[in-house]
Amino acid sequence: MKQKHTVTAEELGITISTSTLAQQANGSVTIQLGETVVFVSACAANKLRPDQDFFPLTVDYREKFSAAGRFPGGYFKREGRPSEKEILTSRLCDRPLRPLFPKGFMNEVQVIGILMSTDLINEPDVLMVNGASAAMMCSDIPWNGPIGCVRIGEIDGEFVVNPTNEQIFDSCLDLIYVGNENEMMMIEGCADQLEDERFIEALEFAHQSIQPIIKAQKELAAMVGKAKKEFDLVKASDEVIAFCKDLLGDRLKAAVFQDNKQERQDAVNALQEEAEAALLEKVGEEEFDANQVRMAFEELQEELYRTNILNEGKRVDGRAANQLRQLGCDTDLLPRVHGSALFERGETQAVVIATLGTGRDSQELDALTGGAQSKSFILHYNFPPYSVGETGRFGITSRREQGHGALAERSLLPIIPPEDEFPYTIRVVSEIMSSNGSTSMASICGGTLALMDAGVPILAPVAGISTGLVTETDADGKISKHVILTDILGAEDHFGDMDFKIAGTPEGITGFQLDLKIQGIPFDIAKAAIRQNKEARTQILKVMTDHMETPRDNIREHAPRIHQMQIDPDKIGALIGPGGKNIKRITEVTGAQIDINEDNSGKVLIYCSGEAALKRAVEEVENVVCDIEVDKTYRGIVRSVKEFGAFVECMPGKEGLVHISELAECRVENVEDVCKLGDEIVVKCVGIDDKGRVRLSRLAAICEAEGKPYEPKERSPRPSGGRGGDRGGRGGDRGGRGNGRGGNRGERGGNDRRKPQASCNS
Repeated sequence: MKQKHTVTAEELGITISTSTLAQQANGSVTIQLGETVVFVSACAANKLRPDQDFFPLTVDYREKFSAAGRFPGGYFKREGRPSEKEILTSRLCDRPLRPLFPKGFMNEVQVIGILMSTDLINEPDVLMVNGASAAMMCSDIPWNGPIGCVRIGEIDGEFVVNPTNEQIFDSCLDLIYVGNENEMMMIEGCADQLEDERFIEALEFAHQSIQPIIKAQKELAAMVGKAKKEFDLVKASDEVIAFCKDLLGDRLKAAVFQDNKQERQDAVNALQEEAEAALLEKVGEEEFDANQVRMAFEELQEELYRTNILNEGKRVDGRAANQLRQLGCDTDLLPRVHGSALFERGETQAVVIATLGTGRDSQELDALTGGAQSKSFILHYNFPPYSVGETGRFGITSRREQGHGALAERSLLPIIPPEDEFPYTIRVVSEIMSSNGSTSMASICGGTLALMDAGVPILAPVAGISTGLVTETDADGKISKHVILTDILGAEDHFGDMDFKIAGTPEGITGFQLDLKIQGIPFDIAKAAIRQNKEARTQILKVMTDHMETPRDNIREHAPRIHQMQIDPDKIGALIGPGGKNIKRITEVTGAQIDINEDNSGKVLIYCSGEAALKRAVEEVENVVCDIEVDKTYRGIVRSVKEFGAFVECMPGKEGLVHISELAECRVENVEDVCKLGDEIVVKCVGIDDKGRVRLSRLAAICEAEGKPYEPKERSPRPSGGRGGDRGGRGGDRGGRGNGRGGNRGERGGNDRRKPQASCNS
């Protein structure tokens, strides 16, 4: 979609246009890759809200069904609440934009992106980030951009820039990289146990790949030529900061340097209330501004945290820079659930529960822009207010919860066994009990243990940890001093410069996310953080595997049992039956759930809550789709009773003869003494002749069940012919056999082998 001004990053195939649409916005662009087009606008409020002491940046991305030539579902035929993908794309864009606004800029800014067209080949999330950067560059809003964003895959050992939806399925890496001209700013993604050094190579490759899009945005901004507006910056005044310092002396440092998070907060809050009361008394109600005290306390705490780490190597809880907090883990916490675990790291605590389900429990995805249509591994993360000792909104999933859950999910996904080996839908739920830093990483560690406790044969255990950063800059704004922190506290995240989360197995990285509060970090710091992170992950993995080295051999008692079988695709119709009659009967009789693969491959999954019911369901399916086999036992229905025996239907439309001599251990005078028309009996196939006629035996099934040897009865050969003629011939045969059996009975009587008649019906 071309507008008045257009630039193209030819190496990436991306075109950006501006100055025709949405001219009343501070800045707006359309950005296109292939036939995927995203519109992005940026607006800033001219005035602050009353009593505002934070920067209200909102990034919203929406996908319109019209972009794919589709109607929305539902009664109103209109897009409703944002999907998980829209929320995650919004967060993806927010995180690199936020650090580039001037410190003290608090006017509300809103960035809105709309998917206008999709070719179902190219993902729009990368376009949203680049479009937001271009819109900010073309606006009059103060912002220190531009930034560039690419997705990097690795296919057959080669890095690929912005792989298509089809290519990403073949990739062992999904890296979204955001940076400026010289430094890294944000990364996010997952990998299939990628070695740390190869991960660093991917980051360096990605940084070179963003340069064309950064160059194009600068050209576009020069074409537009819009000057940046002057906005008032909101900061704590030097007078208020000095007043608080003089009032508190060393008491703020004593309050901050405590082991317990809640005690630290309570002590700091008490001092802040004291400072507010003192300032109110000094300047009077008309001049008093509580926001000034709050901002002064933020600056004073930030200075304490940072200077003590940089100059004294001292963290508030007394740890060294590369030291983990106390670790703890446990499993088998809860009855009835399929798997459960507790993971603790300092004051961060997560209870994680794993649930195994059937194929019907998989999550359907309304994949507007292509990609997977469903997923059978789901991780949900819940962060209730009590986890930080507060009251607040409960029961509505926040954007933060969705983002943390997505990070943990993609970090565990590479170690989930393939569906053809473990055909369960798996749901992991992380309930955060206590929070003081990196609860998403605790969810990964607890999730691994819960999966192992559930008997999921994971490929390898995964652990995750976050590293932080505190920096000092010189007069030119370059980093002159820095300290990388392992296992950051919540306050170290808040007052520090970086939150770099990495999860992985002993073999390599599975998930990662980098967020900065500064305007970029050099590659040497990023590399050091990656290596320091690996050391911490290794320590955590040892604690986890010391507690539980391998998954349970079997799934839990209350988890559904699954049997996977392959049938002839031509017999799928027979299994389903007319109007679903056969499959419905099997599910009603056994209580099982039967899923037939929709690709017409003949793959059938049978789910049941108990072993006995599962065995019965498997038998029922086999009875429908398989042929009668020698030495197999069947539960059949008597379809015809004759003087010489009973014809038993073992499988739909497939039957065989149980001769009267094979009905019981004793002599049977009358077939109906043992079975009647419509009875269900257990029989064993003892032979199939060259004409395909099936010989069944109830006696053989009884002997098998009781663990006794079975001795087949000797009988004259059956005359040839069709079923009618065969039965006539057998009638003559019965006469001869009757004489023989009379002599045999006398012999058995002499040997005292007669059994009571009641045993004939056993």
